[in-house]
Amino acid sequence: MKVIDVYQQYFEGFCVANEVERHGVLVRLTATSDEGKISYEVGISFFPHRDPEDFGISYDAEASRAIYQASGRRSKKREEAFLAGIRPVAEALAGQFDGTIDWEKPLIEARRG
Repeated sequence: MKVIDVYQQYFEGFCVANEVERHGVLVRLTATSDEGKISYEVGISFFPHRDPEDFGISYDAEASRAIYQASGRRSKKREEAFLAGIRPVAEALAGQFDGTIDWEKPLIEARRG
């Protein structure tokens, strides 16, 4: 099984999970390829961002949703379409924590793989 980080970007955001305020959120699109099958998943993870150097890892405020599963292989055209529609999916996932994502305030440039 091969997991590919198609897209990752950190943004300012907000939620409270386990009585800890989270001020950052990682938004990601991953592809998993295995035995001629491909799947794509959008995921988010809120973390307690306190300063520009603090990107603390959090495993208790994360969620993901599979958005595509089929036979085949990775497609750049398909990935661009998924990236164009990533915001509503990520916002729905953030809603599970009553959280928000500030798309206008990225903490780092997008990473593409």
